[in-house]
Amino acid sequence: MDVRHDSGNGGTRTAEVTEGAPPGVSRRLRLVTVVATFGGLLFGYDTGVINGALPYMADDLGLTPLTEGMVTSSLLLGAALGAVTGGRLSDARGRRRTILALAGVFFVGALGCTLAPDTAVMVAARFVLGLAVGGASVTVPVYLAEVSPAERRGALVTRNELMIVSGQLLAFTSNAVIARVGGESGGVWRWMLVIATLPAVVLWCGMLVMPESPRWLASKARFGEALEVLRQVRSRQRAEAELAEVSALAAEEEREGPGGRQGKGATPWLRRLMFVGCGIAIVQQITGVNTIMYYGTRILTDAGFASDSALTANIANGVISVLATFVGIWLLDRVDRRPMLMAGQIGTIAALLLIGVFSLTLPAGDGRAYAVLAMTVTFLAFQQGAISPVTWLMLSEIFPTRTRGFGTGAAAVVLWLTNFLIGLVFPSLVSGIGISRTFFLFVAASVLALAFVRRYVPETRGRTLETLEAELRTRYRNSFAVHRPSGRW
Repeated sequence: MDVRHDSGNGGTRTAEVTEGAPPGVSRRLRLVTVVATFGGLLFGYDTGVINGALPYMADDLGLTPLTEGMVTSSLLLGAALGAVTGGRLSDARGRRRTILALAGVFFVGALGCTLAPDTAVMVAARFVLGLAVGGASVTVPVYLAEVSPAERRGALVTRNELMIVSGQLLAFTSNAVIARVGGESGGVWRWMLVIATLPAVVLWCGMLVMPESPRWLASKARFGEALEVLRQVRSRQRAEAELAEVSALAAEEEREGPGGRQGKGATPWLRRLMFVGCGIAIVQQITGVNTIMYYGTRILTDAGFASDSALTANIANGVISVLATFVGIWLLDRVDRRPMLMAGQIGTIAALLLIGVFSLTLPAGDGRAYAVLAMTVTFLAFQQGAISPVTWLMLSEIFPTRTRGFGTGAAAVVLWLTNFLIGLVFPSLVSGIGISRTFFLFVAASVLALAFVRRYVPETRGRTLETLEAELRTRYRNSFAVHRPSGRW
């Protein structure tokens, strides 16, 4: 089934999910999206809270530049393991069950960080928290992609990105408030960290009453249950037609053999998809975005802000991330993914270059401080408005249903390991070669990433997941060289 039809502007549009649907279908779809994306909120808060907590934690725990990097990056190393484990678990046990388990890990990890008596325990607790962050980064977008109708997939999947940046904004804001209220008291950073236990409870309670992914159910030949779920979020006719398409694809995959690790590694077209997926993951991180998310307060302090002022100014980074993500959500179902990704990269390259130039050439003072703040805000506008939404959406789209969790998880492992390495070495780089030259390194890496996107990344907009899978299967089977881009590819 191809549910697309001509939209009159050269693109395609899918028949609306609510046509002929009983009351409550759209409301149910919205509820599923809101509950599942609490995983994104936790992702954002737990990665962003270290930004403001680290200076106070450094005093209480006696951190050095090396141990600062370890505390920050231990979460990222855990996220790499959590991504691949969460991906495989979601393929084997289901998307919903995996998210429920992750909610429990979020709670335990956040509580462990809050109560950590020393650096070693903090690193271990942050690693546990990272398992949940990595698992959520894979499972939540896949769950949303598989529940969403094709014409709303871009908007609904990227609600998770909106919740991620909202979590980061919440972290930045609560850090600033807590610091101003109790900044001189010991252990103020513990109050910053403990807040993350609350959305973990909400996620666990909410997912208890959410449905399983219909596409995962169909991949396990549980077609009756899949149809029941589809009828909750589609019109009756649309649900039956969509199940027929999913069932036909599941039968084709069954004929091709098992979807185990050996089968994945032995299939040339899947290897090509893994190459593209891992490349997209590196592209998202190589801009150095998370240096601003994790060390934004330090960057602004080095630029000339006082410590308290840097905490407050850093809220601007969170605000622009949220606003830019709203713009990104609006654009995703109106603009092709690949050009949007490239435009975001060009914008971030320019902003990174100017951060380096301003830090190197402007004299210390308010002028340099506000110039650097303006460029970090500009950088995040392009990153969160284009690169990050497209990254997580594409990773949830390009892999086939039976191996979607594994494929997305493997790409996310690469993403988190890249994130880990950058987070680990950033303090030492800044200490060794200065902030300007550090950002020039990110500029050079981002130029290479732009060339990769132009050469290898396909377009995914305007297809159902099944149609897209068939197109990519045919494309990569017929040729091992991706065509130089023209039109939608």
